[in-house]
Amino acid sequence: MNIKNHSINYKTLSYLILFSSSILIILWVFQILFLRVFYEKYQIKTVNKISKEILSTKEDLNVELEEIAYQYDVCIEYKDINNNTISFNNKKPTCLLNQKNSDIKIYKYQLISKAQEISTLKLTNQEYEIKGLLSAVKLDKGTVFVYTDLEDVHSTTVVLKSQLIYITLITIIISCLIALFLSRRLTKPIVNITNEARKLSKGNYNVEFKKSGIREIDELADTLNYTKEELSKIDELRRDLMANVSHDLKTPLTMIKAYAEMIKDFSYKDEKKRNQHLNIIIDETDRLNVLVSDILLLSKTQARVEQLNIEEFDLIKEIKNVIKKYEIIKETEDYRIIYKGPKKAMIKADKKKINQVVYNLINNAINYTGKDKTVTVNVVEEEKKYCVQIIDTGKGIKKEDIKHIWDKYYKNEKNHQRNVVGTGLGLSIVKSILEQHNFKYGVTSILKKGTTFYFEINK
Repeated sequence: MNIKNHSINYKTLSYLILFSSSILIILWVFQILFLRVFYEKYQIKTVNKISKEILSTKEDLNVELEEIAYQYDVCIEYKDINNNTISFNNKKPTCLLNQKNSDIKIYKYQLISKAQEISTLKLTNQEYEIKGLLSAVKLDKGTVFVYTDLEDVHSTTVVLKSQLIYITLITIIISCLIALFLSRRLTKPIVNITNEARKLSKGNYNVEFKKSGIREIDELADTLNYTKEELSKIDELRRDLMANVSHDLKTPLTMIKAYAEMIKDFSYKDEKKRNQHLNIIIDETDRLNVLVSDILLLSKTQARVEQLNIEEFDLIKEIKNVIKKYEIIKETEDYRIIYKGPKKAMIKADKKKINQVVYNLINNAINYTGKDKTVTVNVVEEEKKYCVQIIDTGKGIKKEDIKHIWDKYYKNEKNHQRNVVGTGLGLSIVKSILEQHNFKYGVTSILKKGTTFYFEINK
């Protein structure tokens, strides 16, 4: 389906002209086609009202009839019981009551012969070829006849028709002017936003989406400004990630190549040095393997490719198994990893992924703990849940940095420092796994005293 693209100016102008034309068409229809119908209904209603007022008159009848005749512009004839006739406002050219012909006498007789106090007859004024309404009100002292035309024979209709032509032209001109004003008022901020969005799409994050005072456009500007800020952060993180991953890949690869060349050129005959160099190559290969594994794990977790394998297991047993993996670091680097908590804690979760969470948090704590090289794993048992805390004694994290620590490769310092263990992706992996489990998690930190990472698991 092909959709034609038009500017806001064009569409606003089109819609306003269409709206104005619709209103004018309705006016024309009602003024020209239905004017007679409305006028006739109005006159019938007026005559009925007059007849009831006359019937309920208790004061001087002649004075009341004269007031009614001129107030409602009708002609009235009062015929008392002595057959005396008094006319009110009967000088109107179209008034049948002042015409001496047999038709009016017949009409009067038909009304008088009826039993009702108020009788009404719709008739035709033959002289003027218009419809009229004659009403008879029977009183104790005589009969009152009220006549009015049911068609407007004056210049009102002609004047209305002439006015409509001018109104139509004026309305169309005003609609065009309003449409131009509105379209420019709406177009200018949208065009500005479009131009800034084009710059943003080319990677320019110095753009600013300005507000215009129109709520919907302001909401769009706020959304785009937020998007710009987030894209800027993502782009910065992407650059940091590329730099850090490149650094972590380049360093072990350089060492592998260097020691392989040393074995080839120098130590291939010396068994002790050769084995020493081979062990370094193996260690660096393991470091590369860990880095690649972490990147793959993070990608799978964030993409929710792998389904959770929920099972019941003892959390404390798994935490202690993870701590055992650090026996080498404890012996060679003098680190202390202290466990505090209950002896058993049965939970339901993905055991493999929770192990990864505990492992990564301990890694992080080892990398940033203080000079005492102490890391504490604390499990607090509450009424309905367990709170797992991993505590270090490092320099802590600034408040403004806490919200960024879960980002890939985020560092308090821009220059990447090589970790004792891990790859720098650990906290991102932790975040993804815990969110996949819908577990609450967080961090508290005091500068120069240390940091506590925690997560909660229902019993």
